[in-house]
Order: sequence, then structure tokens, then C-alpha cells
Amino acid sequence: MSQRVTPRSFLTSHLRTRAAVLAAGMGVTAVVGAGIAAAADTTAAAGNTAKAVQAQANAQAKAAEAKTVEAKKATEAKKTAEAKKATEVKKAEKAKKPAQPAKKKASWVDPVEQYTISATYAQAGGMWQSAHSGQDFAVPNGTKVMATHGGTVVKAGGNGAGDGPAYGNAVVINHGNGAYSQYAHLSQVNVQPGQVVKAGQKIALSGNTGNSSGPHLHFEIRTGANYGSAIDPVKFLRGKGVQF
Repeated sequence: MSQRVTPRSFLTSHLRTRAAVLAAGMGVTAVVGAGIAAAADTTAAAGNTAKAVQAQANAQAKAAEAKTVEAKKATEAKKTAEAKKATEVKKAEKAKKPAQPAKKKASWVDPVEQYTISATYAQAGGMWQSAHSGQDFAVPNGTKVMATHGGTVVKAGGNGAGDGPAYGNAVVINHGNGAYSQYAHLSQVNVQPGQVVKAGQKIALSGNTGNSSGPHLHFEIRTGANYGSAIDPVKFLRGKGVQF
């Protein structure tokens, strides 16, 4: 049996073919590795992009919030400035108006309130010796009687305070400058001689004492403290600004 001989050319060709297969295999591996690396790079890039977008959104939100706060502060500052300006304008207008003088209290007043005029000064009638010496104010018994003007009490008490029983309980006040006021037929006397009184101050309560036909206040204006010096009380008080 003869030994088999493999031709040289065949061996060479076989080695070349095997080398080519190995090379091809290595190429496939390289390509697959490159693809994996490329995929990893793409994923990383996508993650970075998302983070960048989120960061931008956060920055925009903060900027918008800061802008809103600034706008609110500006609005409040504007309102405060407007309110301050309005206050200053009111103060300026008030300063322009002239100060109103304090209203003075009346120097002379009615001796009673809520009255009805009855017998008048100088009226004739059987109730008096000649003519009526004062002005009568019909008021309920116990009505407050007031000093018609400031002055000093010179007479007070029963028997007309010295002017006679016809007056009942009475008070006479000296107002100075030759003017006296007299209040008669009182149910109660609340002052005494020498006492200083003010206009409108309570001095007595009205009544029906003495020569009286019913509850009322008999009021006189005199030029002296005693009976016989009476003048028209209504005319006198009107001259002092008192209205009847």
C-alpha cells in the first residue's frame, strides 16, 4: 500500500481559508462591541438632556416666582404711596379751611323751658293792685327755674323775699349794670343771698304760692332789687338775643 501525499498547494489554501474565517469572526465581535458602546453613549446623552431640560424648567419657575413677588411688592408700594398722598391732600385741604370759632353759650336765657306765655307785662286785671308787673310763664308745678343771666342772689325766700306775700316764695338776682331779675310763686327755693350763679343754673322750682291762680312762674326784670322798679321783661330779653 502506498503512502498518501497531500499536495502543498492544498495545505496553503486551507490555511488561508481558516485564517479568513478567524478574521471574519473577530470582525463580527468588534462590530457588536462597537454597537453596544454606541447604545450606551446614546442612553447617557438622553439622560443628560432630560436633566438639562428639568434644570431649565426649574430655573424658569424660580424666575417667574421672583417676578410675581416683585410685582406684588410694586403694587403694595404703589397703594401705600397713593394712600399717603390722599392723606396729605386731606390734611392740606383741612389746613386751608379757616378754624371755626367755638360757639359761645348764650349770655341770657329763658328762665324756664317748654312754657306757655300767659299774663303779660302791664296787663290790667283784678289780680293786681294796678297793672301786672312782670311776665307769666305757665308751666307745671315743680318745673326747673333757671337764672336768666349770671349774677349774685340778693334776695331769696318766703314773703316774696321781702316784696310781700303776694309773690309767695321768690328770688331776686343782681346781674350788674342796673339789671335785676325776679322769680316768684315758687314751690322751692334752691339758692341763698350772696350766692353767685351762672346763666341757665337751676335756682328754684316753679309753683303756685302767694297770689296765684294756678301753677306758673312770675318773672320780672327790674332796675333795682325791690318791688316797683320793674320794666318790660320780654322787650329787655329780646334785646339780649332771647327769643320768645
